[in-house]
Amino acid sequence: MVFTQVVSIKDKAPGTKVYNYADSFWCTYIVSVAAASVAEILTYPLDLTKTRLQIQGEVATSSKPTQYRGMLKTAIGIVNEEGALKLWQGVTPALYRHVVYSGIRIVSYETMRDKLLLKNEDGSFPIWKSAISGVMSGVIAQYVASPADLIKVQIQMEGKRRLMGEPARVLSAAHAFKKIVSESGVRGLWKGSIPNVQRAALVNLGDLTTYDTAKQVIMHKTGLPDSHLLHCLSSICAGLVAATLGTPADVVKTRVMNQPTDKNGIGLIYKGSLDCLFKTIENEGFFALYKGFLPVWIRMAPWSLTFWMSFEQIRHMLGATGF
Repeated sequence: MVFTQVVSIKDKAPGTKVYNYADSFWCTYIVSVAAASVAEILTYPLDLTKTRLQIQGEVATSSKPTQYRGMLKTAIGIVNEEGALKLWQGVTPALYRHVVYSGIRIVSYETMRDKLLLKNEDGSFPIWKSAISGVMSGVIAQYVASPADLIKVQIQMEGKRRLMGEPARVLSAAHAFKKIVSESGVRGLWKGSIPNVQRAALVNLGDLTTYDTAKQVIMHKTGLPDSHLLHCLSSICAGLVAATLGTPADVVKTRVMNQPTDKNGIGLIYKGSLDCLFKTIENEGFFALYKGFLPVWIRMAPWSLTFWMSFEQIRHMLGATGF
């Protein structure tokens, strides 16, 4: 990430350095959060649908037969049974999450790329360095943002619990936060953080690394300028790879976070992410790890497209350098 930019200004002495606020740490952070918030609000119904699909048919939690629904039937069922606005249930903690997660992942990736691992002299960034930067930025950002993810998952499942005649666990983001802390302590806010961090590492490996690499390759191979078309093509590649790599860890993360806990905050169904992984495969088969893949993929593509195009456009309007 570039913190200063050398520009030539005729009325200034040669070599004068002018600080470019558009390339500063905090401006990049704020632009990242703004772009992520736009993408999150537009695609959130697919995230809610994905969460419901991943919990559906969880054999380890119930012996009752499950009436399976596909992505479209699940979404329509939510609208018919709970109301259209319930498609955005849990969006508030999701936005809180991006205030932390998206800002940290972008600035940490750029810092590692431009200040620590460094680009080649020709401006290219080797894919192995990009992969390390993507994984590390995802791990750091997601660990810090994990409590907001936990609250979001629990709120997303409340509508389903009410339809099943089960008592409500949480009433709002603030109530969920207080309830988790009172029952399990501050450490309880990081329930499911291990699979959450694993998922974020894989998703960022797919998203950041693929976007950055695809952008470089497409520009080099086709001669396309740094334009909306280039951002669109790179985003499509990033969304597909991120969904493929991240969905199994996302299923495990969702189930670990959604499980009930005892008074010490210990899960009553799964001992941890590996236990959840093995039980899911044993009870439901390997492809249960890809439950919700279609909405994940369908969401990842427009999410990545909306985020990256918003991010790049806002930076361009502010006069910042390209990502």
